[in-house]
Amino acid sequence: MVFFLLLVLVAVVLGFVGVIAEGLGYLLIIGIAVLVAALAFVAVRWSRRSGRRPIR
Repeated sequence: MVFFLLLVLVAVVLGFVGVIAEGLGYLLIIGIAVLVAALAFVAVRWSRRSGRRPIR
């Protein structure tokens, strides 16, 4: 969970820098890519966790 929050924080910072700084729009794109990667990481982790429960 700490890794996910760190990735989201990095994505937000890169997004802000990309929007505020003129000519650094590529940082916004990198921030969006990092956010998508973080969401995919959490989705994979939650899907693996849900499969471990025994069937009642």
